[in-house]
Formats: sequence, C-alpha cells, structure tokens
Amino acid sequence: MRKRACGAALGALLAAVTLLAPMAGGASAATGAAKKIDFSGTVDLGGCSGSLVKLAGAPTAGPALMLTNGHCYEGGFPQPGEVLVDKPSTLDFSLLAPDGQKKATLHATKVSYATMTDTDITLYELSVSYDRIKYRYGISPLEISPTPPAAGTAVKVVAGALKTIYSCDIDAIVHRLKEGEWITKDSIRLTSACDTVGGTSGAPIEDVATGKLIGINNTGNDNGERCTEGNPCEIDESGAVTVRKGGKYGQQTYQLAGCMTGSAINLELPGCLLPKPAG
Repeated sequence: MRKRACGAALGALLAAVTLLAPMAGGASAATGAAKKIDFSGTVDLGGCSGSLVKLAGAPTAGPALMLTNGHCYEGGFPQPGEVLVDKPSTLDFSLLAPDGQKKATLHATKVSYATMTDTDITLYELSVSYDRIKYRYGISPLEISPTPPAAGTAVKVVAGALKTIYSCDIDAIVHRLKEGEWITKDSIRLTSACDTVGGTSGAPIEDVATGKLIGINNTGNDNGERCTEGNPCEIDESGAVTVRKGGKYGQQTYQLAGCMTGSAINLELPGCLLPKPAG
C-alpha cells in the first residue's frame, strides 16, 4: 500500500506500519497528453489523495461522493474480508483547483462503502451536493467509466496530496495481487514512468483519451520482498508468484458503476462485483 501520513489517532492505530510521508513540491513525471488533465476534481486528504466522483446520469442535487483507497479509511485498514457500509464519518479534506491550490475544505458525513478485499477503495458521501460545489467553486467531479480499462491505455495519475501528475500507460491487468494479508483482483500494473510514492494512495487514474476515471492508485513493491506490506506480489491464474521490485499498481473502478443506483451504493444489483458485508 502507498502508506499515508496520519493524524495522531490513526498514527497510534497503525504504529506497527512504516508510513511514507508525501514528497514535497513534486513535478509532473511526464508531459504531453491527448486530453488536458489537471487537478480539477481531485482532493488532498493530508496524506492520501482522492477525487470527487460521479456516475454519468446520476443526479447532481444530492450529496457528492469522494473516492480514495480502502487503506486511507479514517478508521484504519479494513481487515481481510471486512466490508464497511454506511458508517458515520467526520473526515475533512481539501478540494483542489485546476492548478493544485486549495480551493475549499469539504466534509464527509458517512462512509458509503469501504474495503480492502478484492479491491482497495473507500467511497465517502459529503455534506454538500455536486451542484453546490460547482456553484461555489466551479469544480466538477470525475466521471466513473463503466467499462474496464485495457493494457496499453495512456493514463495520468493525479496525486492531489503531492500536487504531482504522473503520465504513463497501463502495462497489464494482474490476475491477483497479494500484499500481506490482503488480496486484490484484476489490479492495474502501471508502466515505470508512473514512479508513484507515499501520498499517492487514492489518486485517480484517468484515461488520457477520455478524461474519465478508470482506476485509483494504491500500492507498489518498494524493496523487492515477496508478498509483504509495501511489497505486493503478482499471482497468475496457475498460482505462480512473480515479484516485481519497483512495480506500481492501482485498482479498477468500473465495478462501482455496476453497484450503484444514482449516487447510492446498491450491492444487490444484478451483476454487482463488489464484495458484500458478511452475513
């Protein structure tokens, strides 16, 4: 996991985990995009990154949503198999302007969905609507693509916490990615130009051609260890394990589109692929 910088309470909870502080004053890893992508719609959680997100056609008058990693959840890492739905939240975070400067402080009222099983996501519901954000700050959300991305897709990873935009391609879709006790499915492996670091957790992975959200950055193999925290390993369909030191990974987000009605999580929809709470 791209470990976040934490406040005192979360820092105590995760004291056994080595955290990577965000790098100061980062610059873009590459330039030249088919479609202009900047920091508009992204957020800084003070140690993790994230973005305002919305399904195409979802109402804009209701509460807005913000997406980041499951391991950025304010209550600490969800356990393997744990799925959180409709939990109260008091998270505050910074909404960024297109140039990466702070535009406003926004407030989350609940965790609509969070897990580190099969994927690594937390979806927050906010105290304001998309319409209100657009009216007051001129910022629109990123649109969630309903289709999975393919290898070779040109992408940008927009890390609000670092004020850094990385440019690269999707290298491959990984069958299984194992990191410590957690396993994710169909993870995105990025090419080496996206040399992400701590603070990029939860950063949106945007399709350069469309500007749509197709994934979120979440981890990398830092030291070449095998399947440990901070050193995920790949597992193919036959069970063979591959360790790629320096490998960078993200999680696909199209599954959200199949598990939402408007802006609400609905895990009972036919074809919903997100894990459900036990029982």
